[in-house]
Amino acid sequence: MDQFHIFIMQILFLSGITLGSKSFSLNDKDKWAISVARYVIYVLTIQGTKWACTVLYDMYLKRGDLDLKFLKKVNRHQVMLYLGFIGFLVLNEQTVIDGDFSQMLIASLIVKYPVIETKSKTSVNYGVGMACSFFEGYLTHVLPSDGARFVGFEENIRRFESKQGVVFPVKKLFVIVTKSLFSPPDLKQFNKTNREEASSIEACRSLDAIEKDVAGVRNRIYKNTAYKIYRAPRRPVCVAAECATLLHTLYRVTKNRDLYEVLADVNVDDIVSDFTNTLRKIIANSPECRGKCEIIYFDDTDPQLNFADVLLDRIREIEPNFEKIIETAQASG
Repeated sequence: MDQFHIFIMQILFLSGITLGSKSFSLNDKDKWAISVARYVIYVLTIQGTKWACTVLYDMYLKRGDLDLKFLKKVNRHQVMLYLGFIGFLVLNEQTVIDGDFSQMLIASLIVKYPVIETKSKTSVNYGVGMACSFFEGYLTHVLPSDGARFVGFEENIRRFESKQGVVFPVKKLFVIVTKSLFSPPDLKQFNKTNREEASSIEACRSLDAIEKDVAGVRNRIYKNTAYKIYRAPRRPVCVAAECATLLHTLYRVTKNRDLYEVLADVNVDDIVSDFTNTLRKIIANSPECRGKCEIIYFDDTDPQLNFADVLLDRIREIEPNFEKIIETAQASG
């Protein structure tokens, strides 16, 4: 049952209560209209204070400035109602906020408190749910050894090093989370083609394929791609990297908001933040996956940022001596 049908049922319920109680009289229609107008203003004011507090709290958590994107969430019809009823009361020389507003606000907060308690225990937002799904549905299949058919991500890297005569200074899977949610089929699309001096990234080949029986699918194949970061005149740096495919799926959904109405008003920034923070916590708490994966946030909307440099900065942070590791491997090879 959609919201419109529920709304009609509420109107019918209201009509029955009004007629049954005989509380409406044509002789008191002006007084009745003024009361309704004032209560509409009360309800919208309470909704507005909640909305304003949410925006301010979000600014506090992100330590950022006011993001004007929140204006897109404002319901213009409710704003018109609010201003219209205020004008109606003013024209009729009536007070806009009466003494019973504080009582209505208190009653509203009392009613909302149990709902807040329930939601805090049961509600899961999109970002958190997607992080859990990505971890259980993908990372648990490509990172730890299953003790049988798959040797584990780190050993898979070592085998690749041995076969190809290269070295990975950091033997972790780098999962890229972009601000826009966009995930290119090849990470080289993030390269700055207009800056010849900039570091760049190129795909090499895939690591050994991982074959597992999953959810009724026999011999399902998982692959991770090895990339090289080129930064003349120094030697290339090998890294295993890929984007979070679930976020790319959401990116496609956001481009078809008319088809997916339930997600029409989602806040992409919040989803990215929740996904990233939750996934990092899950990995840190998992004995099997801890230390085997790095979540890299990349603001692909910033034209000044170079993706290859972002990866190099994280590699340098994890392994400060990565240059020496590469030089030693090349000398011994």
